[in-house]
Amino acid sequence: MTTEQIMLFAILATALLLFAWGRWRYDVVAVAALLAAVVLGIVPMREAFQGFGHPAVITVVGVLILSRSLRNSGLIEWLTRVLRPTTGRPTSHIMALSGLTAACSAFMNNVGAMALILPVALQSSHSSKRPASMILMPLSFASLLGGLITLIGTPPNIIIASYRGGETGEAFGMFDFSPVGLGVAAAGVAFVSLLGWRLLPTERQGEVEGKSLFQLEDYITEVRLPEGSSYVGRRLVELETLAQGDVAVVALVRRKDRMLAPSGYLRLQAGDILIIESDTAALQRLAKQAGLDMVGEAELSAENLRSERVGLVEVVVTPGSRLEGRTARSLRLHTRYGLNLLGVARQGHPITERLGQVRFLAGDVLLLQGERDAMPEAFQALGCLPLAERELPLGRRGTSATAPLIFAGAIGLVAFGVLPPHIAFILAVLVQVLTNAISVREIYDAVEWPIVILLGAMLPVGQALEATGGTAVISDPILGLAGSVPPWGILTLLMMVTMLLSDIMNNAATAVLMAPIGVSIAQGLGVSIDPFLMGVAIACSSTYLTPIGHQSNLLVMGPGGYKFGDYWRMGLPLDALILIVAVPLILQVWPL
Repeated sequence: MTTEQIMLFAILATALLLFAWGRWRYDVVAVAALLAAVVLGIVPMREAFQGFGHPAVITVVGVLILSRSLRNSGLIEWLTRVLRPTTGRPTSHIMALSGLTAACSAFMNNVGAMALILPVALQSSHSSKRPASMILMPLSFASLLGGLITLIGTPPNIIIASYRGGETGEAFGMFDFSPVGLGVAAAGVAFVSLLGWRLLPTERQGEVEGKSLFQLEDYITEVRLPEGSSYVGRRLVELETLAQGDVAVVALVRRKDRMLAPSGYLRLQAGDILIIESDTAALQRLAKQAGLDMVGEAELSAENLRSERVGLVEVVVTPGSRLEGRTARSLRLHTRYGLNLLGVARQGHPITERLGQVRFLAGDVLLLQGERDAMPEAFQALGCLPLAERELPLGRRGTSATAPLIFAGAIGLVAFGVLPPHIAFILAVLVQVLTNAISVREIYDAVEWPIVILLGAMLPVGQALEATGGTAVISDPILGLAGSVPPWGILTLLMMVTMLLSDIMNNAATAVLMAPIGVSIAQGLGVSIDPFLMGVAIACSSTYLTPIGHQSNLLVMGPGGYKFGDYWRMGLPLDALILIVAVPLILQVWPL
């Protein structure tokens, strides 16, 4: 190997380890890898940031924005209402929701589709008295399966199509993925609906939705502010600051008035009774420091902590949100967003001590109290997802056909070759802004910037892998098997390696790295590159073995109460099924 190849492989190996470690965000790792390649002279400086203007990156941005406009339209909410009568039996229940999720994911961002269906799934599991864990993992996997169907279903498809355009002069079209993608998605949805959910641990299946993760009654206490307290006349926020975010004042009783979720700027008066949610140790520290009198346990339930003005809502921390990696104290949840943090649950188990110091992770479920009117804006700013459809609107009220029609028009322009995808979808975004189907602010909120940064940074690194001859170094040992292994066997091996990589690093980054390797192998075998690119596309989106493989998997981890090791139980046989179904389909549709 040359010096350049050794340095590039060292950069990629380090990046792979950091992706798997998960301590640093994947976009930060990608930028670090790019800058290392530039400094070492592997990527020319003038080409360092050309990836951010790549058509694949622009297409991903356009699809993310158009996905948000579809959520606003109310179309998906209407479809879920139509499907509700099918939830009588577990199999039909899971199949209906999984089929809808897969269909949405074919034209929307996977996480966007999952975010739309998740509250509906939780509500339907509650009404049918079935555990959420029975339903949510199949939905997550269905969102990934649906992305296989079209060009815009998932970023790896867009990257693979663009790479094929660079190699042959003609990119894969909008529905070129459909013959194979539909077959794999249909088989996968049938598997998760009929058999997959039965493979989950029985203790997870027995946890019926509707049993709250949070037993607030055990942590609610009344304290009185006496005349001699130094906090008489001071603002409530000063008392909360003293507690370092470890207590939440859920209500304040002043004479005959009871105020739920009182403002942090309310001035305290002698005789005020504060109803506090906290663990015993934190409460005792606060009472001692502020000179509060203990009254005793408050006889309140969760229902007493909500009213027409004040809501009590469970939300899930989404990957890449402002909450991830932060604490309630550092975010100043109450003073900045008007939200009281009453509980945190991780992998189905509540965390009961020092809530203000808990560093939130993607998939955590938070119980928040606040004013209903202010909650939607606060949740949007924080990037969290409310889990109760009945509590808060998921998008704009009412159903509008404007956004779906504009989106359909853009798809038609791409399908008939009138405009390339990156132009057609950005044009659709402009039309939607002009028709008020989406606001300018929502455009910037809709873009998952970590994905954009990841793609823009990794594309030059992937191109360097090919330019330095690194792809040949990787593909030559595989080509050495050609004498004893048929081409379909090598294709299967390539897909298996890609599947394993995508389970520990972002699937878009996997596509950037594996596409040139697939092409190198095909050229070495003297066969068409199309089946190998299609195989890489299918495998990149087969991230079913771990929760860290894809954001959809993380999104359901908390609400479903899943553990890290639960995913492979359904994911491993699903991966095997995908190989069994996909390889013959690929070779039939895209002959060698």
